[in-house]
Amino acid sequence: MADRSGFTLVELLVALAVFSLAAMALLNLSGENTRSAARVETRTLGGVVAENLAVEAMIAPQVAEGRTSGVTPLAGRRWRWTRSVSGVDAGLLRIDIRVADDEGQAAERVLFRARES
Repeated sequence: MADRSGFTLVELLVALAVFSLAAMALLNLSGENTRSAARVETRTLGGVVAENLAVEAMIAPQVAEGRTSGVTPLAGRRWRWTRSVSGVDAGLLRIDIRVADDEGQAAERVLFRARES
């Protein structure tokens, strides 16, 4: 009988199964990287909005206690924000800023400033 070289059908099926598992793992990894990049972008842009609101609160001549909210456009997206101002003591205000997009909260900042007398 002649010596035949090559793969058997079983060996070929096993190799194909191993290759398909590796390909699926790479596709899953690629998708996760894309989702992670989108989350980082959302947090970064939300942080920019929060920082801008924090700067506005710090340079304003007066900041009234209470809660205010609004919408700020940035990078083609609408960012909803809320700013809560409360007194800590007689001379200090606490300002909490929360920024969210359509998918949920993106950034939060807490700052303190002197109360104007």
